[in-house]
Amino acid sequence: MRSKRQGGQALVEFTIVVPLFMFLLLGMMEFGFAFSDRLTLGNATREGARVGSSLVTGSTTPCTGDPAGVDTSIVASLQFILKSGGSDVDLSHINNIKIFKASSTGTPVSGYVNTWTYTPGSGPDADSGPGVERLDFSPSSTGWLACTRDNGSGDPDSIGVSIDYQYQLKTPLSAVASLLGFSQASSINVVDTTVMSLNPTS
Repeated sequence: MRSKRQGGQALVEFTIVVPLFMFLLLGMMEFGFAFSDRLTLGNATREGARVGSSLVTGSTTPCTGDPAGVDTSIVASLQFILKSGGSDVDLSHINNIKIFKASSTGTPVSGYVNTWTYTPGSGPDADSGPGVERLDFSPSSTGWLACTRDNGSGDPDSIGVSIDYQYQLKTPLSAVASLLGFSQASSINVVDTTVMSLNPTS
């Protein structure tokens, strides 16, 4: 009789410990995947801000649209990083890319934001070195024309580049979490932003 009780107790302990162990194991794996995607997003926004700060206004007249393709070059540099070897970022899960005039605190200045959204294979052409690649993003709203950006030597504007990404869980973590009574979530919203000052005039 005692051995049956011990066997039943072991079975109960097993059913409690295994889901908890799986939750911890899958949680560590998921964190690794998410951290890798976050690093890729960070590299992409830094490269985009660097390109934007160096191209500055595009030095074009008259000031209409983006004839020098400054913002197109920024998004092309982002896409190059996001689609490079080793990247697991799914472009279709990018909610938007924003190019904006940044305040002294690094936040977007109201009304000075350009938003690009995912449009696979139907974005503008961008010179990507050998040949021309069509971008997978297109401008959906424009509030800060490149030719209006101020890179005066006194107090140049700061440009911000952000990516809003909906990270999708790659393991059955949410299913195990539900077994343990935790709320289910199949995705996590991740936003990465880089701000740089425009290269000042000499």
